[in-house]
Amino acid sequence: MFFVLAHAHGQDGILAEIQTNKGIILVSLNERAAPTTVANFINLARRRFYDGLKFHRWEKSFMVQGGDPKGNGTGGPGYRFRGEIVLRHNQPGILSMANSGPGTDGSQFFITHLATPHLNGLHSVFGLVIEGIDVAQNLRKNDLINSIRIRGDESVISSLMIRKRDQLDKWNSVLDREFPAI
Repeated sequence: MFFVLAHAHGQDGILAEIQTNKGIILVSLNERAAPTTVANFINLARRRFYDGLKFHRWEKSFMVQGGDPKGNGTGGPGYRFRGEIVLRHNQPGILSMANSGPGTDGSQFFITHLATPHLNGLHSVFGLVIEGIDVAQNLRKNDLINSIRIRGDESVISSLMIRKRDQLDKWNSVLDREFPAI
């Protein structure tokens, strides 16, 4: 409910504009419920980690998944972290981190096509599509993430990134080593 109310009142906070080959998806990020996950996503987006990656997984009437630099579901940023399991997969358009178990969040994310309550307690929900749900639902395997750009209240973004600075420094050290071109 936070996402819908915030957007309706013009308090967009932090937004991610996911530009794909099928169109643009605008997502409201919830830094209050998932600060570590949102900081990670912002950092990867700002480093252009996601630019040019494919959506490597699509399941009809379920979700589309991307963010794997290997393009096969086995890749990530070279580090893992424990996401915040707070929000629920209670509607279409949920942005959530993919993982292979507790403490294995990295760079892969998925967008749901419908409510997926069977995922509650397993994945860190950190955003909600507020525009472009039709684009998200029309994405298929091998469609492209052209870019992800972060917009919104820079004071909120800066405050979050300052609070997560130690973690970000560790992640960036790994990214610098594993992906020197970004």
